[in-house]
Amino acid sequence: MPELPEVEVLVRFLQPCLVGSWIRRCQVLRARAVRPAAPEEVARRLRGKRVARVGRRAKYIVMDLTTEDSKPAGRVLLHLGMSGRVWVEAAGGPLPLHAAMVWELDGDRRLVFSDPRGFGRCGLDESVLTRLGPEPLDRTFNGRQLRLRLGESRQAVKVRLLDQAVVAGLGNIYVSESLWVARISPFRSARDLTERECGRLASAIRRVLQRAIRLGSTVPLDWARGRGDRLFYFGRAEGSAVAVQERFAVYDREGQPCRRCGGAIRRAVQGGRSSYYCPHCQV
Repeated sequence: MPELPEVEVLVRFLQPCLVGSWIRRCQVLRARAVRPAAPEEVARRLRGKRVARVGRRAKYIVMDLTTEDSKPAGRVLLHLGMSGRVWVEAAGGPLPLHAAMVWELDGDRRLVFSDPRGFGRCGLDESVLTRLGPEPLDRTFNGRQLRLRLGESRQAVKVRLLDQAVVAGLGNIYVSESLWVARISPFRSARDLTERECGRLASAIRRVLQRAIRLGSTVPLDWARGRGDRLFYFGRAEGSAVAVQERFAVYDREGQPCRRCGGAIRRAVQGGRSSYYCPHCQV
């Protein structure tokens, strides 16, 4: 599932492709992708609009729209779910099997939103943004703020951090990595963390995310069909040089030695998700 770094890299890729583009026509090919709105309403509201900005909030791609006379015309919120892909390509040719939405753009181009597993959403309702926690890459995000967001919850800190109302954009991979960097056990009760430990954790979250974005930005995104699946920045364009790939400290490394203390990495299930950690140096 795409997490904050993958979405941020994708947004940076889409910005020069989309900003300033006009949406000539919108086709909703899968109604569930835009619900609770009706496909006809979404198509009508997008037709003839200009993409003024492409940004990110948590795991959402946020596109600001304007009218022909440059007046604000709402926002499109695109969430990739577990398997969503979005890219801009030349118009014409067959659409991919799992295409959920297509925008016909000026310049004989089109934006394609493909979602094989069907968990992604592309809507106009901004209310979901009001329920999100702080952005971990904002300068205001610090240990004090994190301590307040964790509150008096008895949940394990690993599970608590996956709540998008606590910190926006974090997912299973980068929570595990951040807790390892901060030397904090994923099983600690959220309410038991001190403000000093939260400061260490907030710093670790920022460092882990920034590193992932930096590494992701070095790999060209190639969405051309017929060349196999491109899993965000973990894939590479055919014929391109191999870019530096992310080396996780604990995620998906069960049984391998910890890169800090040499102890064996373990895996446990918390809240239905796999947690990877070092039992020797995460306390």
